[in-house]
Amino acid sequence: MKFKIAQLAGDGIGPEVTSQAVMVIQQIGKLHGHTFEIETGLIGGIAIDQRGSALPPETLKLAKASDAVLLGAVGDPKFDDPKIKERPENGLLAIRKNLKLFANLRPVKVYDELADGAMLKAEVIKGADFVFVRELTSGLYFGKPKKRWETSTGRKAVDSMYYTEQEIERIVRVGFELARLRRKKLTSVDKANVLESSRLWRQVTAEVSKDFPDVTLDHLLVDTCAMSLIRAPRDFDVVVTENTFGDILTDEASMLAGSMGMLPSASLDGIPAKGERTFGLFEPIHGSAPTIAGKDIANPIATILSLAMLLRYSLALEKEAAAVEQAVSDVLKAGYRTCDIIGITANTKQVGTQQMGTLIVKALKG
Repeated sequence: MKFKIAQLAGDGIGPEVTSQAVMVIQQIGKLHGHTFEIETGLIGGIAIDQRGSALPPETLKLAKASDAVLLGAVGDPKFDDPKIKERPENGLLAIRKNLKLFANLRPVKVYDELADGAMLKAEVIKGADFVFVRELTSGLYFGKPKKRWETSTGRKAVDSMYYTEQEIERIVRVGFELARLRRKKLTSVDKANVLESSRLWRQVTAEVSKDFPDVTLDHLLVDTCAMSLIRAPRDFDVVVTENTFGDILTDEASMLAGSMGMLPSASLDGIPAKGERTFGLFEPIHGSAPTIAGKDIANPIATILSLAMLLRYSLALEKEAAAVEQAVSDVLKAGYRTCDIIGITANTKQVGTQQMGTLIVKALKG
């Protein structure tokens, strides 16, 4: 089969980690008889520098003409001045919004090989395996009014956490559908003791739950969830949350897996039925990490696991997706680590970005 993939490497370590994922998918093509046409586009800071926009029209056109999008990272310190209007992150928010990708899946898996070297107790985190479903196109990042102004008493700013009933319903349905495919437990995260938007979130979630009587629903306040992720991560199966809460909590959860360099993500418009495909954007949850760019030390595993999600959800290639995930597991079992996950365990060998990618390619099986 032939597929077209848009590669948007972005800034910082983005080009380094996406190049390793492209190497993996090309090997998958050779082993399984597929052809993957990879076309590159600009997004983020590099796009501002070269095209004057964080999301140039030609990049959006490329994405819409592709079967899926593989994205690296956006961000550059030279755009940190709060007076700058066009920022690299604008491109990321805009492409998600324009492609109508409202559901962000972020799986968190603790590999046994990494648990013993983690900062947290192995007996607490070992075996943790759950998925965040984060709402992606509404909430605090997109709500209006959003502005900053000056008054006679000083500077002021406002951001609005805005949700409609329909936006909440569609994302929690994704959570319930995913829970049905796993251990049939859904945890909905909100701040209903304080926020009106969270009270609506909790009410709509409870109403939708009536369509899924086989799934157990729990409600957690976001601060309680933050504590529970550290105290009892194995209790979670599927966690559904609004945009900002999901952004923060998944960064916290990445420490269970050992590093942000271990967590992939998929941005979709829903969960496809078995054997069907859906368009999506796939990226590691980490940022552009400009301080380590070009040093061959970034962990490409999150991007490679994002590629596995691309194969599964957008191309309906389950066997190939599982092969990528198994190759990652095999390389970790063999003791190879990038510097962010080297830990304190014995019999491990530190490798760089390119060598980790090469090892995973060699571990792939047809």
